[in-house]
Amino acid sequence: MSAGELKKISKSMSYVLRHRPDSIGIELEPAGWVRVDDLLKAFAHHGRRYSRELIERVVSANDKQRFEFSEDGARIRARQGHSVEVDLAYEPAVPPDVLYHGTARKSLDSIFEQGLVKGKRHHVHLSTNKDTMLAVARRHGQPVLLRIDAKRMHADGCAFFVTGNRVWLTDWVPPTYLSLAE
Repeated sequence: MSAGELKKISKSMSYVLRHRPDSIGIELEPAGWVRVDDLLKAFAHHGRRYSRELIERVVSANDKQRFEFSEDGARIRARQGHSVEVDLAYEPAVPPDVLYHGTARKSLDSIFEQGLVKGKRHHVHLSTNKDTMLAVARRHGQPVLLRIDAKRMHADGCAFFVTGNRVWLTDWVPPTYLSLAE
């Protein structure tokens, strides 16, 4: 299977596991999990016959490591980015001093006025990886990299969480902690 086909399946899984589980007739558990067998059956019912091995390949090959299996391998979930109600149960964590967020240049006025808001998602996504954040930003227009003073935010009482794929999550980044990255 080509990289393009794996990416297409990954996008389909992201849509279902992060935003629209109902689109194929499944329900997520409160922590975002669904049984792999149930996911495969639901996809098959909607004309997409995937094997367990193919799903495992998509999970392992995904460049952003968006998905994870439960410890026993029986369930799967998206690690972050949900717009449906889930409680991923991540524990608060101390962030690095600086984190980054990629955005489109056209959004800067609003961001420097309102801060980084989560919108329809559960959290604002941040990273220590500038290249990853710039790649995300390119999807939305001319990319710009923002620097977040995470150390100061945390010292001021803002909570941070980190996922298994090292994406940092927070509820909101007020403008006072933002600057353009060099």
